[in-house]
Amino acid sequence: MRFCKIPVLLLLGLVCAQAAPAPSAAEPVWEARLPGFGEDDYRGKVEQLIAAYESATGHRLVPGAKGKVGLKIYADSGPGLATPIPLVKAVISALVARGFESQNIFLVGLNQLRLRMTGYLPSLVSGDSPFKGHPIYVLESGKFYDPVWFYDSPLPERFNPIFAEAPAGPDAGGAVTKDEDRKSFLATPLFLDADFWINLPVYTDHPTLGVNGALVNATLWNASNTSRFFRSPASAPAAVAEMSAIPELRETWVFSLVSLQQYQYVGGPYFNSLYAVSEPLLWLSRDPVMLDALMLERINRQRKLTGFKPVSEEIRTLEFAEMLGVGSTHTAGVRKLRVDR
Repeated sequence: MRFCKIPVLLLLGLVCAQAAPAPSAAEPVWEARLPGFGEDDYRGKVEQLIAAYESATGHRLVPGAKGKVGLKIYADSGPGLATPIPLVKAVISALVARGFESQNIFLVGLNQLRLRMTGYLPSLVSGDSPFKGHPIYVLESGKFYDPVWFYDSPLPERFNPIFAEAPAGPDAGGAVTKDEDRKSFLATPLFLDADFWINLPVYTDHPTLGVNGALVNATLWNASNTSRFFRSPASAPAAVAEMSAIPELRETWVFSLVSLQQYQYVGGPYFNSLYAVSEPLLWLSRDPVMLDALMLERINRQRKLTGFKPVSEEIRTLEFAEMLGVGSTHTAGVRKLRVDR
């Protein structure tokens, strides 16, 4: 039996003596400027970004042994702050052009109601869906977790109370054991069923995590029984970092692709249009920590301009992830490569 458990380096906010790795400029951020936010606008720029990635890395996004690819979308802030549908369609178009069959490109989201409210699941009135023919896996259905694959929380039970409405894992039923309440089961389709997967996050601030973006979309919003981490200010950042370093998840996670069409700097993760900002930019990178660090700078800049305090420096999600080798927080050394000059 295999367990997705990372050796515990972080516990209750105490950091071990492991030195942080030196800043690395190995992973660039490719950038494209959108002429608009329509499907055609996204399609051309997404193709440019993916082509630049393929050229630089030598990794063609073509079907492999499994012939499938997963897209991890974000809809959990509700209407107004979800992965843009034209972006997802553009990614699908690029993958189909590279040989993937439409029915083998699947979407993964967390909550059925929010997926329906943001237009990903078919309307209950019309039955229409913009992704007809593409499987959409709703993680909270409990159908896509495997009891063999889980993140075992290092937190003692007394610091790790379970939320009554959240079962711990697959087929948990009404009873949750003390052992089960330590486990967050991972959604396996992305790293077991697909040749690779692409992360399509949306950015907000977050009172416990600091920034809700690439790292969180790939970890806490991709597993069961994660609401328990928000009971301790230290446990959620540590969990995000440790889950993002799971080798099997990293091996198939090719990159994150984010649109700045809409992001939020105060009040997240709940959508509030008063604190939303729009920029016509697309970023693609294999380094989720760098993307989150760049967006944290933007979030803090907007907070300062509007009279809000910056995100607390005590929230060390990105620092923890950097310590585990997931990426770099050193934005001053970032290589930002424009693909449409």
